[in-house]
Amino acid sequence: MTRTAETLDALAPLIADLASEIAPELRYQRLLEALRRLLPCDAIALLHLEADVLVPLAVHGLSPDTLGRRFLVNAHPRLQAILNAPHAIRFPADCGLPDPYDGLVEGASGDLAVHDCIGCVLRVGHATWGVLTLDALDAGRFSAADLKILNTFAGLACATVAATARLHLLTRSVEDERRKAEAHRLAASPIRHTLAGNSPAFRQLISEIDLVAPSDLTVLITGETGVGKELVARQLHAQSSRTAGVFVSVNCAALPDNLVESELFGHVRGAFSGATGDRHGKFEMAHHGTLFLDEVGELPLAAQAKLLRVLQDGQLQRIGSDREHHADVRLLAATNRDLASEVRAGRIRADLYHRLSVYPLHVPPLRDRGQDVLLLAGTFIEENRRRMGLRGLRLSANAQQLLLAHAWPGNVRELEYLIARAALKTMGRHVRASTATLRSDILTLEVADLDIARSPAPGDSNGDGPHALDLEHVGPHTLDLRAEVDAFQRRLIERTLGQHHSNLAAAARALTIDRANLARLISRLGLVTGSSTKEKRR
Repeated sequence: MTRTAETLDALAPLIADLASEIAPELRYQRLLEALRRLLPCDAIALLHLEADVLVPLAVHGLSPDTLGRRFLVNAHPRLQAILNAPHAIRFPADCGLPDPYDGLVEGASGDLAVHDCIGCVLRVGHATWGVLTLDALDAGRFSAADLKILNTFAGLACATVAATARLHLLTRSVEDERRKAEAHRLAASPIRHTLAGNSPAFRQLISEIDLVAPSDLTVLITGETGVGKELVARQLHAQSSRTAGVFVSVNCAALPDNLVESELFGHVRGAFSGATGDRHGKFEMAHHGTLFLDEVGELPLAAQAKLLRVLQDGQLQRIGSDREHHADVRLLAATNRDLASEVRAGRIRADLYHRLSVYPLHVPPLRDRGQDVLLLAGTFIEENRRRMGLRGLRLSANAQQLLLAHAWPGNVRELEYLIARAALKTMGRHVRASTATLRSDILTLEVADLDIARSPAPGDSNGDGPHALDLEHVGPHTLDLRAEVDAFQRRLIERTLGQHHSNLAAAARALTIDRANLARLISRLGLVTGSSTKEKRR
């Protein structure tokens, strides 16, 4: 093969690469491979100029740690000479200038007894981009003809780095746009989590969501604190015909009584002290979308009357205005209270209750979802691993058993915060043990990191009550952990019902859970109570 054919054979892949989207590192490696075929040598390097430092981007024939080095131009006269020269230059073996790669050429050690070196500057436009350097262990390896080849090759090298820079800018621009879009999406939907689970109770919930979401029916979402009622509401909105509209969430428990009506229905200027301008209420903001009233049982009676009218005919009035406004809104409401009991107590209007509970949807507590606890724990563990920059974070077998045995009075929210605390404790423990390897280790969350002394009963969240379950005596092979928790709950419920003469409402208040939740738990555990017997007879 002639020299011309060899040259074309070496350059053809580089020309093809200019039209390809490949990683910069690979593009630079191919550049050096082609140059080494044209000009055989012992070491070759591509360095990028950043301020007054040359940074190696790709090397052949030099030790791998060369890529981690930074060559200060003023400290390396050969590199400075290459940068200042208009064309490729050669440093003969008897050159008195120290070589920056002495001791770095693979297969050689110490100072090089004989050495030949050539290099050229790379300029993109009018700016100096970097340099190409070639080293040989044999004196006289490079000739004047090689300098001409290097000068010619420099043009292709500049085209390569320019194409790489343009592709990088384009990729960065696309990535910036993607990040902006994601930021807007997160701003519009600040909830980080999605519904997840595989348990029968969870699958039943999902099937009900699938059934009612496409309709415009008002849904009353019930469940204990922390089960994810807002996530359910957002899922209902996402699967509805109003998904292109807005999702407006209102925490009724956080609204002062004197501002409830203004927040929900709006006001006009001068309606009350401080009303300096007209203001749209949440209903108008949610027009053609979904309005979610969280903790709806906290609304005062006066606001309930106005809310009822909006639900009946879609008409509302801002405070201080005689003009009616129409709001086309799909209403979702949530509560951790037993609204039927609240109606009997006179705290909730009966007609509003029936309007809200067109389709009641109960979100099961975490303790009724079995292995979903570990699935959700995995989600939170991965979030904390990314946040802390760790290589790996996992649960020990004993920690998994402990999570499955816990009764979770705070439900999914309690699990999320517990995992966050445990991850911090685990990282702190490893920091004390080995700071150097922290980021490369796979850390394990142990039982002690989880900080669960025992499984609390519903309503006994501090773990100090007389019915505390001592997990130290529950071994993994002595009894099924779920059965142990169920047995504990049976004993506690039976004792509490006995203390309150089988009065279900009184027992529920003593356990600080909803009466309906207690009734469902009694049914699941197969308990027969005096009150349930009376209800069956009726």
